[in-house]
Amino acid sequence: MQRLIPIAFRNLMPTNVWEPLTELSLFFKDLTCTKLKEEDMRRLELEIPEILCKLERIFPPAFFDSMEHLPVHLPYEARIAGPVQFRWMYPYESSFVI
Repeated sequence: MQRLIPIAFRNLMPTNVWEPLTELSLFFKDLTCTKLKEEDMRRLELEIPEILCKLERIFPPAFFDSMEHLPVHLPYEARIAGPVQFRWMYPYESSFVI
C-alpha cells in the first residue's frame, strides 16, 4: 500500500487530497525500512505533525481518534528501539488460533 497509493490515486483525487495521502504513505515507507538512520527518524518526527494537519483539513473530525495520533510517536520509538520488523507482533498473532 505504501507504494501503490501514490500511483493509484494520482489522477483520481484532487492535488490537495492526493499530496497528504502520498506523504503519509512515504512516511510509513521510510519508517519501515530495514536500515534506519537517526537523521531520517528526526526528519520524520518533524514531518508527521504537518502531514496530520493536512489530513485534518481534508477529513471530518469524526475520522480522527487516538489511532491517528499514533504516528507522531513512531519515529521516536524506531529511533530508540530499531527497525519495526523486529518488534511487530503480526507473525506471532497470525499463528494464534482461537
